[in-house]
Amino acid sequence: MDIKIEKKPWYIRYRYYMIAALAFIIFLIYVISLSLGPRKLRIETDNIQIAEVKDDKFMEYVDVEGLVQPILTIKVNTREGGSVDRIVGEEGNMMKQGDTLLILTNPDLIRSIEDQRDEWEKQRITYKEKEIEMEQKSLTLKQQTLQAQYEMERLRKSFGLDKEEFKMGIKSKAELQVSEDEYKYKLKKTALQMESLKPDSSVTLIRKELLRNDLERESKKLKRAEERLEDLIVKAPIGGQLSFVKVTPGQQVASGESIAEIKVLDQYKIHTSLSEYYIDRITTGLPATVNYQGKRYPLKITKVVPEVKDRMFDVDLVFTGEMPENVRVGKSFRVQIELGQPEQAIVIPRGNFYQSTGGQWIYKINSSKTKAVKVPLNIGRQNPLQYEITEGLQPGEFVVITGYDTFGDAEELILK
Repeated sequence: MDIKIEKKPWYIRYRYYMIAALAFIIFLIYVISLSLGPRKLRIETDNIQIAEVKDDKFMEYVDVEGLVQPILTIKVNTREGGSVDRIVGEEGNMMKQGDTLLILTNPDLIRSIEDQRDEWEKQRITYKEKEIEMEQKSLTLKQQTLQAQYEMERLRKSFGLDKEEFKMGIKSKAELQVSEDEYKYKLKKTALQMESLKPDSSVTLIRKELLRNDLERESKKLKRAEERLEDLIVKAPIGGQLSFVKVTPGQQVASGESIAEIKVLDQYKIHTSLSEYYIDRITTGLPATVNYQGKRYPLKITKVVPEVKDRMFDVDLVFTGEMPENVRVGKSFRVQIELGQPEQAIVIPRGNFYQSTGGQWIYKINSSKTKAVKVPLNIGRQNPLQYEITEGLQPGEFVVITGYDTFGDAEELILK
């Protein structure tokens, strides 16, 4: 007897297909949710650096490398042209002010000075001759004056005698009149002669003064010319180390040519270059420090060159106190230039996140430290060690500050 087999319901017959379809749908939903949701990336905490957000002291400063240079470098220039006869100072030697560096020769200059000396000698002889001539003329004028005075005195006495003789009746009135007329004439003539002697004497004095001035001018010209001979001996204008001499014996040099250099080593300065970003904030007098072998040495800015070249400008600093023992020309030090006083601020350490995010956002770690998510933030000032956070983070929070070049566009980091 055949047994009738009942047909199973469709959901029993196709249950495996339905389970597979359901699993596929769930998987599809999971994939879609992952693609639509935030992208996550699993990372090892050993491969990143985590830092705490702190409320701490913030000092804005610039950290740069500076090069030690002499406090002053003097270029030695020739005052006279000529050929190098002998080099006295050797490169590297310490020189005192006035020490001879080299000796020049200039035959043309020597001949010119000898010609001026001859000219001055001629002027001096001419002056002496004219002086003697004027002295003789003065003597002649004095003799004439004395003679005129004698004649006046004689006429006065003669006229007085004639008046006495007239009173005694010895001479007539006509003779007295003739004597009186002659006396008045001689008196006027002598007075005119005496008057003419005065201008003559004044002219003589003026001529003497002019001749004396001419002689003095020639003497000064000769002295200046002889001083040029002294300039053929090139001397150190200041004490210091003769760093180099760039001429050789027999070489012809021109007047005003730079032939040597002296470095003043009594004190040193540190020369550095800064980004044009700081040009409005760097001024003379700003403090700075050099950290060397665990000790801080104070400096201050003494010179700021405002000219910008290749987006950099130059700054000179000098030590204001003790200097490191091994300061040498050409040695480099790390210099921290302070841009203000320490202030309380929310800060985080520097990291490569700034290069990747531009300081616009950062990964902040949750309280359980299992994941980190992107959060926006604002960065204010910065120094070589810290960033100042003005918005987006609070003290006590933790952030990821390195490894951003491997995160891609992940929205969340799963920490392992």
